[in-house]
Amino acid sequence: MNGELKIISGSANPSLSEAICDHLGSRLTPCLREMFSDGEIRIEIQDNVRGCDVFVVQPTCNPVNFNFMELCLMLDALKRASARRITAVIPYYGYARQDRKVSPRAPISAKLVADFLTVAGMQRMITIDLHAGQIQGFFNLPVDNIYAAPILLEELRHRKEDMVMVSPDAGGTERARAYAKRLGAGLAIVDKRRDAPNQAQAMNVIGEVSGKTCVVMDDMIDTAGTICQAAKVLMEHGAKEVIACATHPVLSGPAIDRLCAAPFSEVIVTNTLPVPEEKLKCGKIKVLSVAGLLAKCIHNVHTESSVSVLFV
Repeated sequence: MNGELKIISGSANPSLSEAICDHLGSRLTPCLREMFSDGEIRIEIQDNVRGCDVFVVQPTCNPVNFNFMELCLMLDALKRASARRITAVIPYYGYARQDRKVSPRAPISAKLVADFLTVAGMQRMITIDLHAGQIQGFFNLPVDNIYAAPILLEELRHRKEDMVMVSPDAGGTERARAYAKRLGAGLAIVDKRRDAPNQAQAMNVIGEVSGKTCVVMDDMIDTAGTICQAAKVLMEHGAKEVIACATHPVLSGPAIDRLCAAPFSEVIVTNTLPVPEEKLKCGKIKVLSVAGLLAKCIHNVHTESSVSVLFV
C-alpha cells in the first residue's frame, strides 16, 4: 500500500474535486491557495501528508498558465512534505494540441509541460481523453489516459433511433467509429478545410445523413467553429436533428454565441472543465459528471488494482 489516501484540489474545478470525494467517502485535504499583491501564487498544504498517497485534482483550463503554475507549486509542496506518492489528476490536459512542431522554430509545448510536471514532483498522471494519445510517451512515468466514453455512451443510448455518429473532421474518424460500433449506429465524416487557427470551413459530408439524428463527436469544443460548421452542413444534407457531443467544454471566445445560433438540439459535454452558469443560459448545454469515473480510477490506483477495467 502507498499510505493513507489524500485528495487535494486546486482552484480550477473544486466542485469536481468535492464530487470525487463524495464518491470515495473521503474529504478534501485543506490547502491554502492565495495570491501575493504582485501576482505570485502562495501554496501551503495544511495537513500532514508524510507517507501518504496523494492525488491532486487540477485541470489546466482557462486561465491555463495560472492553473498550471498552481498545480506545479502544489506538486512541489507535496514532494517537500515527504508524500509517499504524488499523482496529478488532470481531467483536461492543457497545451495538448501543441504536440509537435508545426513550423521550423516552434516549441513542442505539450512535451515541455510534461517536463515541468515531472520536475515539480508528479510521479503518476490520470487524465481523460488526451487530444493526442502519443502525449503519454512524453512522460517517463505511468500515465492513465481514461475515457469519458462510458458516460457519454450511456447518455446517447437513450436517444432516438436512426442515429449516425459524425466526425467533424477526418482526424476524429477513429473516435466516431468507436462510438458508432458500440451504439450500432451509422458513421459519417465532414470534410473540413482549415483556413487559419480557430477558423474552419466545412465543405462536404461523406456518408448518409438524410433523415437521421446526427451526433457530432469531438474530444473538445473550443471556439465551436468546427462543430457549428459541421452542424450547418449536416442540416443542408437533410439531417433530421443534430446533437453535439464532446468531453471537454473549453468554450472560449465566441463559442456560446455560435452554439446558440447553430442548429443543435442539444450540446452534451462533461465537467472535466467547469462550465459557469452564464454559459448554460442558452439552454442547449447538458453537463455530465466524470466524478464517478475519476473516483474509480483513483481508488484502483490507490489499492493497486487494474485501471484497464475502466476501459470496458
